[in-house]
Order: sequence, then C-alpha cells, then structure tokens
Amino acid sequence: MNETLKKIGETGIIPVVVLNKASDAEPLAESLIKGGLPCAEVTFRTDAAEDSIRAIAKKFPDMFVGAGTVLTTEQADRAVDAGAKFIVSPGLNPKVVEHCLKKNYPITPGIMTPSELEIALGFGLDVVKFFPAENAGGLKMIKAISAPYTMMKFMPTGGINTTNVRDYLACDKILACGGSWMVKGDLINAGDFAKIQELTKEAAAIVKEIRG
Repeated sequence: MNETLKKIGETGIIPVVVLNKASDAEPLAESLIKGGLPCAEVTFRTDAAEDSIRAIAKKFPDMFVGAGTVLTTEQADRAVDAGAKFIVSPGLNPKVVEHCLKKNYPITPGIMTPSELEIALGFGLDVVKFFPAENAGGLKMIKAISAPYTMMKFMPTGGINTTNVRDYLACDKILACGGSWMVKGDLINAGDFAKIQELTKEAAAIVKEIRG
C-alpha cells in the first residue's frame, strides 16, 4: 500500500465535499483542519471543484486534499495539476485507472461486484471504493465480497453517517470511510463553518474511539 493510502487509513473518515463556490474552499478547509480531519475529497460535480482544490492546496499545503467523482482522464489531470494528492471515482473505468497508474496518480475506483474487484486486482490495486455502500448491501456485503479477496481493502462511501460509521471502522477490511454528514451542502452554502468544525470534531473523535 502506498503512502497516500496509508494516510487515508490513518485519517479514518474522509469528508466528501461538494463546493459550488471556490470562495468557500479555504474556510471549509480550515474548519476540517481545526476539527481534526485535515483531509477532503472535493468532488468534480461542480465547476468550482478545480479552483477549490487549487485554493486549498495553496493555502494549506499540508492538508490532504483529493478529487472525487473523477470520470475522465482529463479531469484526473486537471485535479492533480490543481494540487490533488489522490483521485477517487464512483465506478471502475479501466481507461481512467490505467491513465492514473501510468502517471503515478493514487487512484481508488469504485466497485460493487466481485468481477469489478477482480479488474481492480488486475491493475495491481489493493484498495477500492465501495459505492454506493449502504444501497449496495453495506458492511454485510463488504464482508461477503471480501472473503475470497483477503488482500483487498475497502473505502465505503454512500449512506454512511454517525449511526453506522463505528461498525464500518471496526471492520479490518475497511481502510477508511467517505462521509458527507459533517460537510452538508446547506451548511456550506450558509457559511456555517463553525458547525462544520463541530461535526468534524465529533467525527474525528469517533475514529479515535474505534481505532485508538
């Protein structure tokens, strides 16, 4: 496992962020850092994603910022050029995975089935995103699907919150969990970064509680 993935594992919960305005990037990043989760997966669902990653990487160079919802090789290049330290995609697009590996970008593609998992193994990956986690069977499905593939770790995302994240984090198959409950869009749009910091602090405490 490379150093990037080890860092994700140490963080435990990765805030999955949707930013509509790049001007929100710096105060959001500051809230996450002060809350104890100096990490963010900024999704490429909005036009502000690239500039947001660039702003965070410039202002907080020690923050572990990555790009999520990366669907194309062009997005991967733009994200890394902006300062993203890792790439996450909702599905497994062989073209995108191959491109990222060739350029030495840490890539975690999404899977739901054993067949997709085997494709990931074929690329030499040892961590995959499991998405959408709760809709696809949750922790029970991860335990079942991982049984024949003992070398693979998972980063479940989708439907994870304070009521179930402890169970995920306690499973040795889970590298980290992606979650958005501490960075909800309404809080960001309202500029309520104090609340984001509070929720992030609670999330960081859960990681410490479960993993020490």
